[in-house]
Amino acid sequence: MTSMTVDELAARAGVTVRTIRFYSTRGLLPPPDIGPRRVGRYGPDHVSRLALIEELQSQGMTLAAIERYVQRLPEGLSADELAIHRALVASWMPDTADEVTREQLERRCGRALREADVERLTAMNILERTDDPEVFLVDPGLLHLGVRLLDVPFSLESILAAREVVVGHAREVARELSRLFRDEVWEPYRAAGPAPDDVERMKSLSAHMQPVVVQALLTAFQRSLKAELRDAFPKERVPRLGPDAAGAERPDDGVSR
Repeated sequence: MTSMTVDELAARAGVTVRTIRFYSTRGLLPPPDIGPRRVGRYGPDHVSRLALIEELQSQGMTLAAIERYVQRLPEGLSADELAIHRALVASWMPDTADEVTREQLERRCGRALREADVERLTAMNILERTDDPEVFLVDPGLLHLGVRLLDVPFSLESILAAREVVVGHAREVARELSRLFRDEVWEPYRAAGPAPDDVERMKSLSAHMQPVVVQALLTAFQRSLKAELRDAFPKERVPRLGPDAAGAERPDDGVSR
């Protein structure tokens, strides 16, 4: 639903109204819905798109590059689908923590935080308390995800258990892929006695492969989740999980959407 004015959107996204208007003129943001008295109203998809732009900027992308990225996105993406793109971009961010006051934190979250919300974010390792009760260390790559989880009707124990499953399996996949690269690519290559410059290029290969691996993992997970949902609820319509990591809709694979 579109319920925010431009001032409310700016506060929620942590940008200025001038920035929003600038992005709109460059086609980075869709136009707002026009309500009574010709007042523009914005919704969650605008918040998610601004968050995506922020992530792209943090990676050092120029405005022209960001425009090209946004133009390649399918039309009509929901806030959830934009969040997938943002998660992919955020996965390349360095592991850093920002020091923020409670006021700054609430501005980033776009909402007032109860003490229970702070405890929930802290338990998920998104926030870390400091000696000052009004100052926190926040993981910028996970904050938006944590805010979304505040309204999910699951217990904190269930969320932490799910997190443990995801982290555990992700670590196992990373370990096996690293072993495969070492045993099948690196060791035979080194044994062949290549030139020093070739060795350096081979060492950088793993970094260049990361985007390919992430895209493959996300696509495989989405399709696996759809299959699991179909098997668990055979009489129900499987929910649409959004575009794959390449940013384009997949052709119909015979599974109900």
